[in-house]
Amino acid sequence: MSPPDISESEWSIMEALWESSPQTASELTKTLRPTMNWAENTVRTLLTRLLDKGALKADENALGTRTYLPAVKRESCVRAEGESFMQRIFGGAAKPLLVHFAQNSKLTAEEVRELKKILDQSLKS
Repeated sequence: MSPPDISESEWSIMEALWESSPQTASELTKTLRPTMNWAENTVRTLLTRLLDKGALKADENALGTRTYLPAVKRESCVRAEGESFMQRIFGGAAKPLLVHFAQNSKLTAEEVRELKKILDQSLKS
């Protein structure tokens, strides 16, 4: 099963749940309020969308309150988003993507060494 297509707003919900789950809608609203300033109804709408997409599972806690937890792993969603981005922006080609980011990012010497190591390993396999 491929990961669901997650919007930018939905991604914020998922990040909060990947960080700490399960959470209720109220807990998520409190978690996200400092950065998103969303009303609880907004959070509930996004939770419903994510449930419909299969990105979340719902359960009930001991008090009978609905709780939410991820049904998909963050890594698989990141991989799918990366592939989608590369396809849309760079026609699926990795080289222009890598060149773009290498030329337009402020990489530290350590990051450059890590990237070289990864590229060297990909040549061997």
